Parts: sequence; C-alpha cells; structure tokens
Amino acid sequence: MEDVKRILVVSRDTQYDRKAVHYGFSLARQYGAKLYVIHAVHNPFSLRGWNLPIPSLMKEYKKLLRDTRKELAAMINSERKKGIKVTQLVKEGDPEKEIFKAVRDEKIDLIIMLAHEEGHLEHFLFGRSNEEIIRKMPCSVLLVKKEPEPAQ
Repeated sequence: MEDVKRILVVSRDTQYDRKAVHYGFSLARQYGAKLYVIHAVHNPFSLRGWNLPIPSLMKEYKKLLRDTRKELAAMINSERKKGIKVTQLVKEGDPEKEIFKAVRDEKIDLIIMLAHEEGHLEHFLFGRSNEEIIRKMPCSVLLVKKEPEPAQ
C-alpha cells in the first residue's frame, strides 16, 4: 500500500460508519494520504426515489441524516485539528454513480466502506448494495466489518 495517497471513505450516514471513518483516519495518518469522506445517498422521498407519502418516516430519515452527519463532522473536525487533510463530499443522487465520479475526479487509490450487506430498510434509504459498487471501482477497496450487535 505504499502508493496510497488518496483515500475515500464511503459514509451512508449510519452509526456504523464511524468505524470505517476511523480506518480512514488511521490509514491517512500512516501513509500521509489525503482523506475524502463521501456522503452519497439518494432521497427515497424525492420524485427520483420511491416517492412514498409517509411524512413520519421522512422526518425520521431526515433526523437520522442530520444527527449522523453532525457526529461525523465533529470527528472530521477533530482530525483536521491533528493535521489530517480531510475533504467532505456531500452528494445526493445515485450513490454508485456519485462514488464512482468521486473516485475518478479525485484520483482515489483506496476506498474504505462497510462490508455488511444492506437490509431492506438500508436498501430503501441508501440505495444499491456494496456488491454493485465494488465490481465497478477502478481502485482497491477495503471492506470494514461492522461490530456485531449485542445480544439482548
């Protein structure tokens, strides 16, 4: 991994993304690489999305995005203060296309993203599966396993 100069972390604005972002910080520090964090989600409540008229679910979706982005922004700002070069890319649209465009435009060497397969709700809220994204990427991909849920 000696040629890793530009790293892209894919954030789907879930609580598990923190682990992928931490991997990005760690590798950026270790290799002196520039770090990009992309928030690429489609809006399932827009005309291009599923367009379901469920106001309470739409409110929860917006709150989830707002809260998670706030937390991730705090993490990123903390790392910037430590000297890590971090660029946040917030994109709304087809996540696969937006991620591929960022990889191409920013000349990304390594993508870091969560390894788990999306459930039905995540697929509805955030779009396609990792498999479709991974197959088309022209660079290496590091998949991060999410921590298992504690038994209740």
